[in-house]
Amino acid sequence: MALTYSTMLPLGTPAPHFTLPDAISGKMLSLSELKSDKATLIMFICNHCPYVQHIQGVLAQVAKTYTAKGVSFIAINSNDVTAYPEDAPEKMREVAFRLGYVFPYLYDESQEVARAYDAACTPDFFLFDSALKLVYRGQFDDSRPGNRIPVTGKDLCAAMDDLLASRPVSLEQKPSMGCNIKWKKSLA
Repeated sequence: MALTYSTMLPLGTPAPHFTLPDAISGKMLSLSELKSDKATLIMFICNHCPYVQHIQGVLAQVAKTYTAKGVSFIAINSNDVTAYPEDAPEKMREVAFRLGYVFPYLYDESQEVARAYDAACTPDFFLFDSALKLVYRGQFDDSRPGNRIPVTGKDLCAAMDDLLASRPVSLEQKPSMGCNIKWKKSLA
């Protein structure tokens, strides 16, 4: 595991479009059909990363709360499942059911979507407004495995609250940190 920080994609960046298979339903789903007219959260997560495991229970609850308010949550796993079989789609489905995910958990086998978003770590969060312009990228909260700070999702929730209330989202945003995305080894 290599500790990696978000790249902090420039605010205002339009959301790159994608169509990926959902490990839960088995259907191909696209951003255009999943997006919300209020707010869309795209998050790069996986199963095996201790940073994701640390927040995933609270993340599932936050998703339930904010989905009810009109925020669309979309999870994407871009890890190399050959090297990390615990992140394979069938395992993604198991984790989603066990944790009660109310959002699609998409598999980015080619890793092209992660590259389009300049995603670097798991978890990595990207919040877009109704026009699919980036308004927040950064951490869930200050909690990390072993630091004894409770997991609340306060940073991400504050950004979603501001967006839903038509207030400017604070420009003071801390990068997320976690395991690096497990990129496939090039065949060059």
